[in-house]
Amino acid sequence: MFFVVLLLTFSGIISCEKSFLGSSSSASNSEVFDFLWNDIRNRYSYFELKQIDWDDLKDRYASLIDDGMDEFELFEVLADMLFELEDGHVNLTSSFNRSRNWDWSQNYPLNYNQGIIDRNYLGKDFHISGPLRHQVIDSILYVNYRSFADELRLQDLDAIVNRAKNLKGVIVDVRSNGGGALNNAFNLAGAFTGESYVYGKVRIKNGPCRDCFSSWTDLRVPAKNGNWFDGPVMVLINRSSYSSTTYFAEMMRQNPRATLIGDSTGGGGGSPVFGELPNGWMYRFSATQAMTIDNQHFELGIPVHLPVELNPNDESKGEDTILETALNQFR
Repeated sequence: MFFVVLLLTFSGIISCEKSFLGSSSSASNSEVFDFLWNDIRNRYSYFELKQIDWDDLKDRYASLIDDGMDEFELFEVLADMLFELEDGHVNLTSSFNRSRNWDWSQNYPLNYNQGIIDRNYLGKDFHISGPLRHQVIDSILYVNYRSFADELRLQDLDAIVNRAKNLKGVIVDVRSNGGGALNNAFNLAGAFTGESYVYGKVRIKNGPCRDCFSSWTDLRVPAKNGNWFDGPVMVLINRSSYSSTTYFAEMMRQNPRATLIGDSTGGGGGSPVFGELPNGWMYRFSATQAMTIDNQHFELGIPVHLPVELNPNDESKGEDTILETALNQFR
């Protein structure tokens, strides 16, 4: 029995999609339950924000635990308890299943159609720079980035900065980008600023009491070394923009030359830590809080400047209402 803990450096990598698989042991179901409940009690960061009574949930779910139940039944009870945290960064992983809570995106309009983007905006002659796909549309550089898990290199950023020179502006589309490495978010945001700036603050849960947190630490966007784009930037987001994409959205919201368009992000402001249960199953949960400079939780999502939804009539004609709105800001 051991913990696997990712100690987070806030200029480092936050992985939004990672799972582990342990081996089985002779631990009883009750011991497994108590282990999980206690670790989350001590280190989960959003009980107060979400008004969750973890003690009450223990009484409710402990009554469902029987040392004679099989591993599938145990997994279901533990997964249901974790679902109560309403957190997309909370998972339980066994050899046969992985629990998750995707309510932060599934109950909202998608506001993104990859087929329309591929056929009618990127076309056949778009450029590929690492994970970035980009195309010039009406003297505007449109940049599509599908996952912050895909590494951004300096040469990838140089490619879009150099291509954007002498254009009207840049549109960065991170709709339905579920996150990945925070370093990539830092680097992409840094391509649009000549100087570092504070965009929020973060602290770590470090004990079972309500106020058991570390002191707040500033979150900063680093300036890009070398060339950077100094013109207007439109950032497209939706509810499926999550975790590191939420961080990126706030980085850009604090850039005075950037405008956020679409729908608020899905949140994912708590950086995950990992643990192993006595029976070998792995789990993760949010152990930090991040807030904007005006004290709004990242976990609740980052709002847009211009709220726009994908119009079904436009979609039927092969048009992206949100992207067209961004293009119109330059016309």
